[in-house]
Amino acid sequence: MMGQLRAGFAFAGLGCVALALMACHAPGKPGPEPEVPRPDQVLDFATLYQQNCAACHGDNGHHGIAVSLANPVYLALAGRDVLVADTAKGGPGKLMPPFARSYGGTLTDRQIEILVDGMERRWGHPRILAGLNPPPYAAAGKGDPAAGHADFDQYCARCHGAAAPAASAPASGQAQQAGPLTNPNYLALISDQSLRSTIISGMPDEGMPNWRGFGSRPLTDREVTDIVAWLATLRQTSSGQSNAKQP
Repeated sequence: MMGQLRAGFAFAGLGCVALALMACHAPGKPGPEPEVPRPDQVLDFATLYQQNCAACHGDNGHHGIAVSLANPVYLALAGRDVLVADTAKGGPGKLMPPFARSYGGTLTDRQIEILVDGMERRWGHPRILAGLNPPPYAAAGKGDPAAGHADFDQYCARCHGAAAPAASAPASGQAQQAGPLTNPNYLALISDQSLRSTIISGMPDEGMPNWRGFGSRPLTDREVTDIVAWLATLRQTSSGQSNAKQP
């Protein structure tokens, strides 16, 4: 008799366990929530790029409002140290924000390294500038705006339109194929370094050549520096006045 009672209790206990398990996984009842990694635990390049870079630099590094990161000339020109530093610190006073936690951003140093490694691995070409001697990434000194104006008209105006200091329309009879680079509102949003980088590395997505394709010979460091110096004089100031000197 006692054995029958024990067997009955055991059977009843197993039945309760079975019912409990069935209740946990009953049809229509949600199961346990999937574990979501913390932001600092995301170590996948594609996810990090989409969350932090794609809005400005475009999906897969193409067709963004900022420099094309899928341009191997730009990646080689800037180099790993610059890419890491610019991602971490951002561009002071311009649209590129700092991403490193140490500079007020949200990414760890490891995540920034993953981003730069991914850019170089997917879009880089380490030897693309070998033997070409391009102008350096950063200007060594100040440029001459007057010389830059002349260089702009010679090398850039056929696409961006010739411009007097206070104008942005193309010269009479001249077809403008690209945006008015001399627009002071546009220039107020872009740094001198971004202008320089774009002139040297080009914008292959938009058909803009790099420093080797503007004329019968490559642009020199001095010409690039002077063009940027002239464009800088056209910027819109905070008071709404252009930096350019009026006649």
